[in-house]
Amino acid sequence: MSEIDILNQGGALLYPTDTIWGLGCDATNPIAIDKIIKIKGRQSEKSFIVLARDIDMLRQYVEEIPQAAEDLLHSIKEPLTIIYQHARNLPVSKLSHNNSIGIRIPQHAYCQKLLQAFGKPIVSTSANISGMPSPKSYSDIDQKIKDEVDFIADEEREKISASQGSQIYIITADNSIKRLR
Repeated sequence: MSEIDILNQGGALLYPTDTIWGLGCDATNPIAIDKIIKIKGRQSEKSFIVLARDIDMLRQYVEEIPQAAEDLLHSIKEPLTIIYQHARNLPVSKLSHNNSIGIRIPQHAYCQKLLQAFGKPIVSTSANISGMPSPKSYSDIDQKIKDEVDFIADEEREKISASQGSQIYIITADNSIKRLR
């Protein structure tokens, strides 16, 4: 069964991203999101990052993309997550503790292929048990996670990530941009 079949059935993926190995699922499916929460042993009130294919997909899931955010998306080449104030068409109560949503448009070939084929956003959270260090490589991922996901990507299993995660910016109430990380 392919990763797209797994996503369509509400399953969980273990896959490489533009930052570190991630756990993911259909970001529009609250049952799939609950599965990720359970696999990680994560508190349900913690927010998730969502991956979108491009700005067109992004527009479907946030009420507004301020010009400052579009400028960032076009100018920063490193992994970039922007927290938008008003999410839509997503089970926000499962993804965030408020109505905001962190979304990244990855430049990573595997993620782009996955997002293109799936046609919807995908949850992207670090592939670790909650509270434990994020894995730098596939071999660092806890066996419990490997045993509980429904699909493990074959790509980049030998690669060691130098990344600590994406840059994170938030759009404030007055539509200005503030860097958080």
